[in-house]
Amino acid sequence: MPEPRDFAEFYASTFSSLTTQVYLHTGDLAEAQDVAQEAFCRALIRWREVGGYDDPMAWVRRVAWNLATSRWRRMRRGMELMHQHRVEGETPGPTPDRVALHRALRLLPDRHRQAVILFYLEDLTIAEIASLTGAAEGTVKSWLHRARATLAEHLLPERAVDHVG
Repeated sequence: MPEPRDFAEFYASTFSSLTTQVYLHTGDLAEAQDVAQEAFCRALIRWREVGGYDDPMAWVRRVAWNLATSRWRRMRRGMELMHQHRVEGETPGPTPDRVALHRALRLLPDRHRQAVILFYLEDLTIAEIASLTGAAEGTVKSWLHRARATLAEHLLPERAVDHVG
């Protein structure tokens, strides 16, 4: 099958595969996506040249691997410098409450979680959240109400109820 020459087709047909390759190399999906995206951006800038290659994917793959290697080297060097200049002492881990909150937030549907974060952590108004999400204010209020109910169910200590029978 001939290699697609149109950049949009080329990108659509190869991005996922390249991201997977870089992910397997780096072990970090976000890093792999960033590296693949950067490689394709560089290909787009040079598409007249790269698109004419017998195997444009080979060029993009090489760029991605070079980027991943360079980032790894920079990160390794940064870690070395950090260890050389570190201040003794440990950073405390997350508290049990923070872990429980994180778990409970993950139980919420995406929109409910987004509304809770924007309302309680970013101090946005319901109107601002509605504008940002494209939802009606009543919908945002509903998301917050349902999210609070779910969070309360998972975060508040269970109330012991004795049934007298």
